[in-house]
Amino acid sequence: MFDALSDRLESAWKKLRGQDKISQSNIQDALREVRRALLEADVNLQVVKDFISEVETKAQGAEVIAGVRPDQQFIKIVYDELVQVMGEENVPLAEVAGKTTVVLMAGLQGTGKTTATAKLALHLRKQDRSCLLVATDIYRPAAIDQLITLGKQIDVPVFELGIAADPVEIARQGVERARSEGINTVIIDTAGRLQIDEDMMAELARIKEVVQPDETLLVVDAMTGQEAANLTRTFHNQIGITGAILTKMDGDSRGGAALSVRQISGAPIKFVGVGEKVEALQPFYPDRMASRILGMGDVLTLVEKAQEEIDLADAEQMQEKILSAKFDFTDFLKQMRLLKNMGSLGGIMKMIPGMNKLSEDQLKQGETQLKRCEAMINSMTGKERRDPDLLSSSPSRRRRIASGSGYREADVSKLVADFQKMRSLMQQMGQGGIPGMGGMFGGGNPLAAGGNRPSPGWRGYPGGAPPAKKKKEKKKKGFGTL
Repeated sequence: MFDALSDRLESAWKKLRGQDKISQSNIQDALREVRRALLEADVNLQVVKDFISEVETKAQGAEVIAGVRPDQQFIKIVYDELVQVMGEENVPLAEVAGKTTVVLMAGLQGTGKTTATAKLALHLRKQDRSCLLVATDIYRPAAIDQLITLGKQIDVPVFELGIAADPVEIARQGVERARSEGINTVIIDTAGRLQIDEDMMAELARIKEVVQPDETLLVVDAMTGQEAANLTRTFHNQIGITGAILTKMDGDSRGGAALSVRQISGAPIKFVGVGEKVEALQPFYPDRMASRILGMGDVLTLVEKAQEEIDLADAEQMQEKILSAKFDFTDFLKQMRLLKNMGSLGGIMKMIPGMNKLSEDQLKQGETQLKRCEAMINSMTGKERRDPDLLSSSPSRRRRIASGSGYREADVSKLVADFQKMRSLMQQMGQGGIPGMGGMFGGGNPLAAGGNRPSPGWRGYPGGAPPAKKKKEKKKKGFGTL
């Protein structure tokens, strides 16, 4: 997501490189590039005008900071304004203490509303909130069956009365069932249309009047650009919504919807859908999204995704194996499968600062290489996986693995050699050394020796990375080796 916008903004920073300071004259070219970038990203015209005006005002009034280049200072100003436009902070989903929370889902057909309903339920389940899905879409063929299938997939019950019942009555009885059974949250999937019409709005209004939802979420397709913002405003004016869910964000290289919805509609973006799988729903954090747009990655989201998949005990055991050079092919295979569970390689790599410049071809090559490794490891015996040294000293074993996996003996030899190098490198790092960097740090790890952490600088933040936010320690989960 945001690939096109990120590339366009990169050319704006170049306009200020080599300059001594930001001035009225040299900032105009950079602002022109930012304006073009936002318009090409299909951001609403009024939002673009306001954005450029604010950035220009703040840039000209910015104090010159010693040691900070003008392009870095300008990036920081743009970053702050992006965060401001998208809503400043995450707006969490409502939870009514001691009562059943009612969430009403609305949207047009084709936006992924029913799937988003199931994704939201799974997200709440991960927070230990019990859920009930209510199927009120009696018009779209198989809409109820689709919700039932998704409910079984995520182990969440679905309440439905068939296609002959009144949607308002289905919603009312569904909420009553949830309250009687003490369910934390009930999510009502409503009918959509190909376009906004009076019947749809009237039905939504009746359902909302009867169930009195704590949240009314509009599901919109991010790929419609600024039209998503206009749609959100229409629903907000006619029905009254509390937030939006942007779907198909992974397919939107422009980003116009994310930058327009809050400003145009006044309703915050609460979640974004980043894939087809039911796990592919993320809370919307304006600061993290701004970081992605500017190519700075999104480490916090990456850590949270890892914490969902990694058990603390497993992570500690894996760390011990790595530092003692006992990390084997079984562990390596486990880590590769963990990576798959977290999402696509491309999606993960782009959350890492500095990795946004990897091309699609490079990412595809990485995916292919992982599949090659997995195929070769799957052709090994259990003993060979546990003891990689066996393969280093036995050409016949390597030939057998090559034959079984469909690759050449040279490919297997390279895998084994690279694995042994990696294991040796990890062991040396665990002993306090940084191999290959002795000349830079005097042969040792400056952190292990009590030295200061090198501060290479972080784009947009003078003097290095911003201060880390303290997070509550989780007892059961942890961040392991990827």
